[in-house]
Amino acid sequence: MIAKLRGRLDSTGDGWAVVDVGGVGYMVFCGARTLAALPAKGEVVELAIETHVREDHIHLYGFSTTSEREMFRVLTTVQGVGAKVGIAILSALSALQVSQAIAAGDAAAFKKVGGVGPKLAARLVSELKDKLPVFPGSGVPASIPARGAKAVNGKGGNIVEEAVSALVNLGYGRTDAFGAVTRAAQIEGEGAALPAIIRASLRELGSADG
Repeated sequence: MIAKLRGRLDSTGDGWAVVDVGGVGYMVFCGARTLAALPAKGEVVELAIETHVREDHIHLYGFSTTSEREMFRVLTTVQGVGAKVGIAILSALSALQVSQAIAAGDAAAFKKVGGVGPKLAARLVSELKDKLPVFPGSGVPASIPARGAKAVNGKGGNIVEEAVSALVNLGYGRTDAFGAVTRAAQIEGEGAALPAIIRASLRELGSADG
């Protein structure tokens, strides 16, 4: 199995690139984000590779980082997500954005991905949420970190969900809100009250906008 290719970029096209490794040209199928990150023709390029072997073909799928490759592997474990759809998802969203959307339970984040309808988007969120901790480099935990704010408030409610809901009501997207609340909980520390989490989250969102 080929896990990595390092060579010179020979040519590119719609959804593919050819990498020249010692005079042998390897055709690699890539998403839009990976293609956009490639160097100029003739320059050295290195791609993380996922090899798919079938009876009638061997396909190489290339990614700029190993995190993207790992996300692709996990995405394609979901029924209805083949290699083509997996590449489409990672063309529209970065690996981090996919991870944030799944952690936030935000199926709507996938609506701009061609080939992913509402049912498949819901399945992605429901089936992959428990797999988030195994995403290397995803940057998003499956739940609030141990050193962050307590997940459950004194009234038995989930303080994270309450903070996210408050931000959504203010007009922020659920995925962005979840990421901001997660970071705010880490900053504010254990025992932080809901108003403090919301204020810190708004600062995080303000910094991102700036």
